[in-house]
Amino acid sequence: MTASSHPMLNVAVRAARAAGAIINRAALDIESVRIKQKQINDFVTEVDALSEQTIIDTILEAYPNHGILAEESGTEKGNKYSDHIWIIDPLDGTTNFIHGFPVYCVSIALQIQGKVDHAVIYDPTRNDLFYASRGRGAYLNDRRIRVSKRDVLTQCLISTGFPFRPGDNFPQYMQMMSDIMTRTAGLRRPGAAALDLAYVAAGFTDGFFEKGVHPWDVAAGSLLIQEAGGLIGNFTGDADFMHQQECMAGNPKIYAQMASLLSKYSKFASAGEKAAVRQMGTLKGAGQAAPDEAPL
Repeated sequence: MTASSHPMLNVAVRAARAAGAIINRAALDIESVRIKQKQINDFVTEVDALSEQTIIDTILEAYPNHGILAEESGTEKGNKYSDHIWIIDPLDGTTNFIHGFPVYCVSIALQIQGKVDHAVIYDPTRNDLFYASRGRGAYLNDRRIRVSKRDVLTQCLISTGFPFRPGDNFPQYMQMMSDIMTRTAGLRRPGAAALDLAYVAAGFTDGFFEKGVHPWDVAAGSLLIQEAGGLIGNFTGDADFMHQQECMAGNPKIYAQMASLLSKYSKFASAGEKAAVRQMGTLKGAGQAAPDEAPL
């Protein structure tokens, strides 16, 4: 049995594939509009909006009383008081898309009474469809997927997202990256958080962490990871993370090891953990190695 037998999931799959077709067509046209930055920005905004509208139309045609939370249009479409809320990112990885770097996706999740019950992440460049329904497992193109079995962080490939917004704490991110990079087989920044989470669910990477994420970045991926046997939460390991703008995911063993490194960087860290981060910054400023940076 595959998870796609559920009618609500089937609607999400249909919506994701329709949006993916729009994105693939636009990818063929992007070279012709890549003359001025304003033109390209307008073009991508248009693709985003068209992709999102296609998804919303497909969903509301099937379920007119459901609610919508979408990156571009917020909550203005659908019934915002419904206990069925579709959380949509019509094109995750727009910077990649602009440059023709083929790592971007469509992300659709259905939250029922506050819990994500169905999820689809569709990569239109590879025609990869990741999907899950609560209690039915996670799949990639009708093949069951599971998180990796690696249990030693030094053998793991971890993905992340770099800060890019004004006001982001770059020095802190460099410290986090240093903590992870020196203890893993590699750190990657593919550029689309939803796809990063799908890759953790499929075992292509062993873990993921990022600050500044929104519900539409992580909602679908959170169910994929849980149904693939992994864990997802904030940097302290707390599973109630969806609206906290920080996300960490991995297989259970790696998740625990990542939490031991990242919890001190969480805005939900204890006072003692935050003091440790400040102390580390002071030591670095004085040209000393931080206490937890001894060679492994």
